[in-house]
Amino acid sequence: QVQLVESGGGLVQPGGSLRLSCAASGFIFSTYVMSWYRQAPGKERELVASIGGTGPGTFSNYKGSVKGRFTISRDNAKNTVYLQMNSLLPEDTAAYYCKAKSGMNDYWGQGTQVTVSS
Repeated sequence: QVQLVESGGGLVQPGGSLRLSCAASGFIFSTYVMSWYRQAPGKERELVASIGGTGPGTFSNYKGSVKGRFTISRDNAKNTVYLQMNSLLPEDTAAYYCKAKSGMNDYWGQGTQVTVSS
């Protein structure tokens, strides 16, 4: 049974940091491209960051507005992908979702809420 379980969300002040985690099970984690998406109220879900490949072939990409502030990483031994979020802004407020993709297989987590507010 495939599971993606996000954690690490919460309330943080502008300029603060959070680290999201997504623990995966039920599939061969290392062979999947892992991504973080987010969805703010009244807006469409958008891609925040992705990471794929292994070793020297590892690649990552980011939504423009989070470059330099967010870092995606993965630990294939722990079947976990992370999103380190620094210098958070109120506009980063959203539900954050983990996604795993390989070929026709597409899996989503249930989401974790991030609220940036003073």
